[in-house]
Amino acid sequence: MSTLRDYFEDGPIPWTKQHILGLEYLSREEITLILDQAAEFSRLGELGITKHPLLSGVVVGNLFFEPSTRTRTSFGLAAKRLSADTVDFSPSGSSLSKGESFLDTARNIEAMGVSLMVVRHKTPGAPEFLSQRVASGVLNAGDGTHEHPTQGLLDLLTMRQECGSLEGKTVALVGDIRHSRVARSNIWGLTKLGAKVIVCGPATLIPPQIEKLGVEISYDFDAILPQVDCINLLRIQFERQRGAFFPSIHEYAHLFGMNRERLAKAREDVVILAPGPINRGVEITPEVADGAHSVILNQVSNGLAVRMACLYLLNRRQQQLLLQASTAEHV
Repeated sequence: MSTLRDYFEDGPIPWTKQHILGLEYLSREEITLILDQAAEFSRLGELGITKHPLLSGVVVGNLFFEPSTRTRTSFGLAAKRLSADTVDFSPSGSSLSKGESFLDTARNIEAMGVSLMVVRHKTPGAPEFLSQRVASGVLNAGDGTHEHPTQGLLDLLTMRQECGSLEGKTVALVGDIRHSRVARSNIWGLTKLGAKVIVCGPATLIPPQIEKLGVEISYDFDAILPQVDCINLLRIQFERQRGAFFPSIHEYAHLFGMNRERLAKAREDVVILAPGPINRGVEITPEVADGAHSVILNQVSNGLAVRMACLYLLNRRQQQLLLQASTAEHV
């Protein structure tokens, strides 16, 4: 039986992070280590080895203060695949309605024996705020318009599988860049791995001065199609918008939607990604979403492997810190 290769030990650097709050805060080597460990979990999964005792006895708290289907389900399954116990929290029907604070809620859940917290919150910086006030390892599952690191990592893993090294590749992020935490995580991760990034969309949905993050800007999707290796189509964030950023859905789809005609203008081996949920007929037409160039379902599968890798690495770091504290007490 094939066994897990531990990139925590065998990787180019040791893993020293207690929290994963964003790809902005990870080095190229740390991102690569996560991707390599995720690829190993994926490899074992393809062999039918899906259950691992690596987090046996560990309790993972899934604290989702904002609605989620894919991310929440994926983290829950990732924890179970690693043999962890889980505590799930959602604000509906909780003590938050009675006036309990965000921090008190987290501390009470931590007191149940939780050592890893997966946190989604509508406020940018909420996971970082929590990481400074709890002993648990904190993993950001999306904080407002700031970052969504595991989505960025699963996108990177998917592109790496399709293209090999991302060094020198050109990736287009198309759509609602202004409101997208996925875009920010992608930008940080892709540029650190040596890819050229082009952000493309209506001028109203491109944040000012975003080129300072090392990206190029285009307002013409058709013009950049021949030069890109991967296209990541970002969902229009209707729930975060506070104004009319384009005249109509029809016009947006006409100018920035990925359809059969645009596919014909792109490279023959172009890779098309789209973080779910997708708005069919808006960012992407059904025949493209379900076509040969689409790796949307691969992204979902890779999300599980990435989240397993993140939980595994954070737990290893927690165990290191506990050992160091225990040793210090006996010195």
